[in-house]
Order: sequence, then structure tokens, then C-alpha cells
Amino acid sequence: MNARLDYFANPVGGKFMRPLISAGKGLADSPLSLTIQELVRMRASQINGCAVCLDIHTKEAAAAGETDVRINLVAVWREATVFSEAERAALEVTEQACRMADGGGVTDEAWANAAKHFDEDQLAALVGVISLINAFNRVNAIVQNPGGDYRVGQFA
Repeated sequence: MNARLDYFANPVGGKFMRPLISAGKGLADSPLSLTIQELVRMRASQINGCAVCLDIHTKEAAAAGETDVRINLVAVWREATVFSEAERAALEVTEQACRMADGGGVTDEAWANAAKHFDEDQLAALVGVISLINAFNRVNAIVQNPGGDYRVGQFA
């Protein structure tokens, strides 16, 4: 499978992507743990059907020490026993944010549950991570960037 367009190499696409990439680097230094950031990126990428982002974030999570069991169970986190209450809260907000078009958006209940586990800075980072991965997912899904060839640290 080949991408429809090399969006990152395109002058217009590249100009659009540079600030997004910079925003992602800023979130890496946020008070939201890297573990939760990667879980959120994986779950959003599953929902949004973004093969390349799922490839990137499963490999980056594994390289950061995430277990195969947890990576493999992200899609079914509700039925899995390997996620903390804070991780579950972040995944719930992620799912609701990714499915806003299905009606409702993020509920007050999901937000209040997340607020039990995260302070305002962490919540701001959570919103940023979810929003940013959704932007990347959409670009990559539209141009059909294939997954499978990512090497850990490739975009560092």
C-alpha cells in the first residue's frame, strides 16, 4: 500500500505539520505521564483507523517499557484488569472525544471522573494529547499512510 500523497514532504503539508509536531514535543514534557499519553494515542488511533499512528505509538510504548499484554488490551480496556483507574478515566475521555460525531461529546460524568485522577495541568495535557492525535490520525487516514515500517525514535 502506498500513501496517496507524501503529505510531510509536500510544501503546504509540511508547513501545516511542523507546528503539530512541535506541539507534540511540548506535550512530551507535560505533567501527564508518558504511559497515559501513549495509551491515549493508541486508543484514539484504533478508533480513527490510523494504521501509521497505531504502528508508531505501539512501538514507542513498547520501547518505553509498556508490556505486550497492556498494548494488546487497549482496545478492550473496559474488560481488562491491567489498567489503573486513572488510565481508565483517560481512556474514557479519549473514546468520547474521538466519537463526538456520534453525539454527546465528553460527558460531565467522564470529565468529573478524570478530574478525580488528574490535576488541571494534567487535564490540559490530556485534552492536548487527544486533540493532537486526532489531527494526526485524520491527516494520515485521509492520505492513507500505511503502518508497519516505523522504527522507534524515527521522528525524534
